[in-house]
Amino acid sequence: MQNFSLNQIFKLPPSVKFTIEVIWDTFAITFALLCSYWMRLGIEAWHFSLTDWGVVIANLFFTQGFLLILGHYRQMIRYIDIKAVYIIALAILLSSVYLLSAEYVLDIFLPMSVLMLYFFGATALVASPRLLIQATSQAQNDKLREKCFIYGAGESGRALATALRAGRSLMPVAFVDDKRIYHGKQVLGIPVIRRDDVEELKAKYGVQKMLLAVNNTSRGRRKELIRELEPLALELLSVPNFKDIASGKQQIDELQEVKIEDLLGRDPVPPIPHLLNSNIHQKIVMVTGAGGSIGSELCRQIVKSKPAKLVLFELAEYNLYQIENELARQYPDIPLVTVLATIQDSETLRNVIEQHKIQTIYHAAAYKHVPMVEANVTAGIRNNVFGTANVALIAAEYEVEKFVLISTDKAVRPTNIMGATKRFAELFVQGISALHSETEFAIVRFGNVLGSSGSVVPLFKEQIRKGGPITVTHPDIIRYFMTIPEAAQLVIQAGTMGKNGEVFVLDMGEPVKIADLAHKMAHLMGYSLSPTGDEKGDMKIVYTGLRPGEKLYEELLIGDGETGTEHPRIMAANETMMDFAEVVMLLDQINFALVNREEDKAIALLASAPLAYSPDTDIKQRIAAVEAQELAEQESAASS
Repeated sequence: MQNFSLNQIFKLPPSVKFTIEVIWDTFAITFALLCSYWMRLGIEAWHFSLTDWGVVIANLFFTQGFLLILGHYRQMIRYIDIKAVYIIALAILLSSVYLLSAEYVLDIFLPMSVLMLYFFGATALVASPRLLIQATSQAQNDKLREKCFIYGAGESGRALATALRAGRSLMPVAFVDDKRIYHGKQVLGIPVIRRDDVEELKAKYGVQKMLLAVNNTSRGRRKELIRELEPLALELLSVPNFKDIASGKQQIDELQEVKIEDLLGRDPVPPIPHLLNSNIHQKIVMVTGAGGSIGSELCRQIVKSKPAKLVLFELAEYNLYQIENELARQYPDIPLVTVLATIQDSETLRNVIEQHKIQTIYHAAAYKHVPMVEANVTAGIRNNVFGTANVALIAAEYEVEKFVLISTDKAVRPTNIMGATKRFAELFVQGISALHSETEFAIVRFGNVLGSSGSVVPLFKEQIRKGGPITVTHPDIIRYFMTIPEAAQLVIQAGTMGKNGEVFVLDMGEPVKIADLAHKMAHLMGYSLSPTGDEKGDMKIVYTGLRPGEKLYEELLIGDGETGTEHPRIMAANETMMDFAEVVMLLDQINFALVNREEDKAIALLASAPLAYSPDTDIKQRIAAVEAQELAEQESAASS
């Protein structure tokens, strides 16, 4: 009912609210002055002459005039602060000075004690209802606001708490700080607690968010802190970087989501300048698959090295639009060329390479989603094998200086069509590199990147936001992960070192159990997981079983041999090569099978290549059927 009454007051027209304020202040100032006389003289001995009443009325106009000049009536009562009290006190002080002057000029009876009582009484009467309305409104608002913790009671934490209090969405209930000097104290009226006390207050207030106000810490310490706070199952949000706040790009209360990359990502090794710039600086560069996860990040890294021109080759119109728009906005001085085409279009590729005199190609265009390629074998082979062959052949034909193939860990002893096609593409590039010395060829192989399209990270994020369940294929499945920016930087540097089709593998760090990844992501988003999901607020993990062609773990090397390079996170793999004539012959056979719509035969030919391909049961059955048919045809031909 109280909140309802306040809301009715707040909805009144401004002129009505102003009138109410003036009437109250008139009463408060007059009553405070009269009451001061009564308290000093007693009500029985009190009497005013016409002069005295004139002074009282003049004082009323004088005081309210000062209140008006000082901006008192421009204050929104529900949002007033201590500054409003200072304005009221200053106006009443000036009023007291006026009354003191009137005593000497008009020779009225005005003891100093009356002035003191009047100053404090009038200030209290004018300010009290305003402060009461503000406090009541704030209390009602606080009840509706989501409660949160602020980690860090330092300067950033205090600034964040002040900003949040002025807002209407989040209400800090406690600072969490590891410094003992703060424990048991209050900062800005907010208690500071230890990390051990979080669970108790979390349950008491239903807190689901922890705001990290520690953006001045090192990246290593920040990662360590996130790792320590993740088990609390509170959604972690962080304040923007101080540079962005100082420059005005962001406000301190523009909170940012703590990503899984912040927890799993490693501190990047500083790039080696000559490896990063050698094939890019003042050169004409083309990226195929420029709108994809890896391709777009390659473009972002490439423009930093100031190429003479960057050609964006991409089949997906929207992806191409996005990356071109982003780069044009951030790097307006670098010429950009967009090509909307498929890498299987030889004529377009020739025209683009010839017209723009391409010097460096980063070939990132590929179908990479394992189940999708497994279900669309022809498209996967056409794009990943023939598309790569197309780009590599035309690059050699026009003597492009550098060709870098972006490959995958799934090419190592592949168990799926996607991995087999990527390994075949590697063999093609290795083979052609031996024939065309004018073009330097390199192959860079790495594992999963965090947050790429089709990866588990965006999938888990969507499932968590919907309240679960989270789907994981197998309890023991593990993967290597790397952040997209780190992967792109290492690809560029590894590509520089390649000359004759060498295969480079990236140090992917420690493998991550996918089930553990699901738990960590849920915790970072403020949820906890349980095997059954029976507990309140929990969501469960559902194990769906390995998908066709999926491994429990991935490898980066086919053989055991690897050698170091000048970059600590890039290794050169000693992989076996296939004679290019044999590669081309096998490619022709696969193409003939696809042209004749004999997809199973194309798969069988792929399996016969030295790829170490170990298909799953369904594919094996299709291959066996092809072999059985060929055997029957041979026997039939022999008998006839």
